[in-house]
Amino acid sequence: MTSSTPRSPTIAIIGGGIAGLTLTIALLKKCPHLPITLYESASAFGEIGAGVGFQPVQVRTMSLIDPRIATAFEKCNKGNTVTEPPRWFTVRVADQRKFAGSANGEIVLGKDEAGGKEKRIIRLGDEVFVMPARRGLGGGVHRAHFLDELVKLVPEGIAQFRKKLVDVTEAEDESGEAVLHFADGSTAQHGAVFGCDGIKSRTRAIVLSDDPCTNAVFSGKYAYRGLIPMSEAVAILGEDEPRTNQMYIGYHGHVLTFPIANGTLMNVVAFSSTPAWTDPNWVVQTSREDMLQDFTHWSPTVRAIMTSLQKPDIWALFNHPPAPTYYTTNPLICLVGDAAHASTPHQGSGAGMCIEDVYILSELLSQCHSSRDFESAFRAYDAVRRPRSQRLVKTSREAGQLWEFEGEGVGDDLEALERNAMKRMDWVWDYDILEDMDRARGIMREERE
Repeated sequence: MTSSTPRSPTIAIIGGGIAGLTLTIALLKKCPHLPITLYESASAFGEIGAGVGFQPVQVRTMSLIDPRIATAFEKCNKGNTVTEPPRWFTVRVADQRKFAGSANGEIVLGKDEAGGKEKRIIRLGDEVFVMPARRGLGGGVHRAHFLDELVKLVPEGIAQFRKKLVDVTEAEDESGEAVLHFADGSTAQHGAVFGCDGIKSRTRAIVLSDDPCTNAVFSGKYAYRGLIPMSEAVAILGEDEPRTNQMYIGYHGHVLTFPIANGTLMNVVAFSSTPAWTDPNWVVQTSREDMLQDFTHWSPTVRAIMTSLQKPDIWALFNHPPAPTYYTTNPLICLVGDAAHASTPHQGSGAGMCIEDVYILSELLSQCHSSRDFESAFRAYDAVRRPRSQRLVKTSREAGQLWEFEGEGVGDDLEALERNAMKRMDWVWDYDILEDMDRARGIMREERE
């Protein structure tokens, strides 16, 4: 009589955005022994929003997961302008109120000649400083275009659509597996569940239960988003500004522009502030007049950009409070990407953190063959990823204040703002994920011994 080999746990991935698709691709490559089903609540794959940015450190991590993911990014990025030296954003003051008390509408920076500072005259719209980027493949792409390329890497039959998750319970057959309950009345049973269902994640609510940090909180900021054809953007800004990343800063607001869609479109994200958000919807329509009212005191350039936006919708910006854990074991559920650590966009690294999550998690899962292995992998993933990803949520919210003259100890002091900005992204971009990978493997080994 021969003993039967235990069946490998099956995997459920909830959510078909960038995080869910990337995790699916990773597990198909690294974990062929683990059957996978991706559940998406919509009738087809789709992304909300236009531009999304990745820096070279994050694109290199794509290659570690599967070189085809980095190739997909590169395909969507080819037409963007590459500068030397690399620059993240050129920062310009575009709020006229900053110059209200200055002679001739000028601000003098670098007055300390004895200290070796060079004196500079800044006028409305002038470049104040450039935040450097890192060398390598990176930049902005259109979310939907990148998603379309990722979808091509997922074989037919993996994804099921119109599957809105309602609940996850532990199976009654003593297997310890998870039973997924969907809004259409159907159920599915899997060995482990991965919540990639974004900032309004249902899996987060299940994992954290009644914890007050379950729901996202309003950040005090909202944004207008839109796309301008590059030819129109050039007519407004000239040849150079629309083809490179620009940040126009001011009091309680700032405006970002950067090229996407292989340089054919200029993405615009214009931020403003309000103390509270009472509308149950996070995206609401507004009038062009109300939108322009937010930028009454801004430069003609910024007002021209805003006037060119075709659909003035307002996007309220929320982020997650720090969660005490990213997983539960009864049944096995693990949070990934925005479901775990949704961030504001002010440091442009939220999607990059999703990519990092996927690399660490997929490598650990490649060593899993039982429920106990999954528990060890989840603990290691949580130990390594939670501190870094939650640090981004905190510092990104602070960056939103910094860019709008609200930074603690900085305010509208341009020289203090520059000092802060020039080092602000070092911990995100100068990151060796292989060191964290080694640490995670070590934690998992200790858990299994």
